[in-house]
Amino acid sequence: MDQDTRPTLATPKAAASRRKPALLAVTAAVLVAAIGYGAYWALVLRNQESTDNAYVQAPMVQITPQVAGTVLAVLVDDTDVVKVGQPLVRLDPADARLTLERAESQLAQTVREVRTLYANNAALDATIKLREAEVARMQSEVARANDDVMRRRPLTATGAVAGEEMHHAESALAAANSALAGARSALAAAQEQAASNRALTEGTSVDKHPNVERAAAAVREAFLAVQRNELPAPVAGQVARRTVQVGQRITPGTPLMSVIPLDQVWVEANFKEVQLRNMRIGQPVKLKADLYGNRIEYDGRVVGVGAGTGAAFAMLPAQNATGNWIKVVQRVPVRIELDAQQLAAHPLRVGLSMEATVDLQETSGAPVLSALAAPRASSQTQVFDTSSAAADRRVHEIIVANLGRSSARVTPIIAAPTVGAAASISH
Repeated sequence: MDQDTRPTLATPKAAASRRKPALLAVTAAVLVAAIGYGAYWALVLRNQESTDNAYVQAPMVQITPQVAGTVLAVLVDDTDVVKVGQPLVRLDPADARLTLERAESQLAQTVREVRTLYANNAALDATIKLREAEVARMQSEVARANDDVMRRRPLTATGAVAGEEMHHAESALAAANSALAGARSALAAAQEQAASNRALTEGTSVDKHPNVERAAAAVREAFLAVQRNELPAPVAGQVARRTVQVGQRITPGTPLMSVIPLDQVWVEANFKEVQLRNMRIGQPVKLKADLYGNRIEYDGRVVGVGAGTGAAFAMLPAQNATGNWIKVVQRVPVRIELDAQQLAAHPLRVGLSMEATVDLQETSGAPVLSALAAPRASSQTQVFDTSSAAADRRVHEIIVANLGRSSARVTPIIAAPTVGAAASISH
């Protein structure tokens, strides 16, 4: 009995002695892991802010007509890649061409009418000289008639000159005075007419005359209306959301399609409000797209932060002034620019999911919540400037053709950049 009992009593001690090293090993491993994680947090994680609530955004350039018309041709479709200036839609130009022809005829007629005003200046000046000569002649007649009266008046008392002859001399003097008054009135009328005509032409040339410029503006408007029957692509990109169809009657401002410049995309990362404390403008960002997985990593930088949370700008904002209120941590959109070369090598599409990790160690930039970001140049297009320059050239040709050889030289028209034509595209 004693021999059987001794092994049984020793078994728990042996098991305990065997578990002790294992427990020590597990404890040591946990401590090492905790120390390692603490060091990793202190050195890395503490200086990073991450979110997977991030999506690709891009400017959506909406194509809308500037004139009304009937669609004759739709030259592109969804997913097509277009270049700057490439025609997208063509409208029926018949009505616009008729309006242009009427405006060109009116401009030609106006130029000739204004030329007549300048020609009348010389004719009216000649009339004034003629009236002045007539006044001078009538003044001589009055002086001669007055001398006859003065000579005859003393002789009438002596009877050397008959009373009837004296009466004839006085009548001639009165007639001469009346004719002189008429000549002076005619001179005044000619001078007023010349001044009135000169007021229409003074200080300007034929091609710069207000009437000509008004008619020229009508030609430019009609010319641009003809050109605008073809809608070009203002930027290079990919066509999306096409709704226009052949035969459709459209009005100015009708959305026809959108062009997405995929080389100008950015990432909108929605960080929690508590994650923005140490975020600065210009801090580097590492991004991964679900499209490519972990094998592709993009380099970006923080360039700005939204003016408010997503809930504040929602179509139906939250009504927090209610009895049943639950606090929800809000998110603020942070704009992140991508490296252009990486974006060209691995294109992205609007709405794709991204993971963004901001490195907070760079603290030289301005805080995203208290300072303005560096100004960036907005996208612009010059595709509409060509039609404006062509309209100016057409106006110049019509004016020159109707001036005549004897008219003054026309000042060449230099087309200035059209501010309204350079369509600014908001990001």
